[in-house]
Amino acid sequence: MRLVRYEGLDGPRYGLLEGDVVRPTTARTLQRALTATASDEAAIPLSEVQLLAPVERPRKILGIGVNYAAHAAESVSFIDTKTPQVQKWFNKQATAANAPNGQVHLPMVSDQLDYEVELVAVIGKRGRHVPRERAMEIVAGFCVGCDYSVRDWQKASQTMIMGKGFDTHAPFGPAIVTPDEISDLASVKLRCFVNDELRQTGQVRDMIHDIPAQIAHLTAAFTLEPGDLIFTGTPSGVGAGHTPPKWLKAGDRVRCEIDGVGTIENEIVRELGETVIG
Repeated sequence: MRLVRYEGLDGPRYGLLEGDVVRPTTARTLQRALTATASDEAAIPLSEVQLLAPVERPRKILGIGVNYAAHAAESVSFIDTKTPQVQKWFNKQATAANAPNGQVHLPMVSDQLDYEVELVAVIGKRGRHVPRERAMEIVAGFCVGCDYSVRDWQKASQTMIMGKGFDTHAPFGPAIVTPDEISDLASVKLRCFVNDELRQTGQVRDMIHDIPAQIAHLTAAFTLEPGDLIFTGTPSGVGAGHTPPKWLKAGDRVRCEIDGVGTIENEIVRELGETVIG
């Protein structure tokens, strides 16, 4: 199943993506959508649908740092990579969640905006103290994600949270693809393009800590809940890894692709920096 969330005439709703059409369901929540079937409503061409983030407001957006060996090697300028056997986690804020084709802000406070294509695991069941061998039981499916990162703010804090948590900096989608749709997850390839220039490429099997290991580690400390997101790491080729660094600029277009999962594409726009109170 490929589950999308889109803007319907009566508000956000879930549908089943089948080829180039979306078949509406009656589900309005992720939990209901995961067991939903298509309603009697007419299918909608995908080209006519405004896709939204597959989870409206994730309670947790968790990311693992330097989880691909080649990326760890290129990351020494902005993160401690001395102990790759230790999982390094950070969180992105709920307000970072963004639609698969949503605009991404170039912050007012920095010009060091970077990209990271990632496979995102979407949690579908509550889990605590989940052993590695049962970890995939709580995974609802997978999305394409981009972990946009503000490198100078990331480097300034040991937790990385400030540099990872900017608004709009966690687009994901286009659909939640259930595990049965992917025959060999380890062989799946990830790619990231900036203005059609290939910047990143890798395979899921290149992870230092695979997804079951990540879930076992996280749930040893706290409960994972339906709708939580896990950004599972990025391959090498990020902007900070180049000499000189290739930071993103307003007007750039970043396209992230994962075989069998889909494509997301985001335009970089300058943040307006408006004061919001209330």
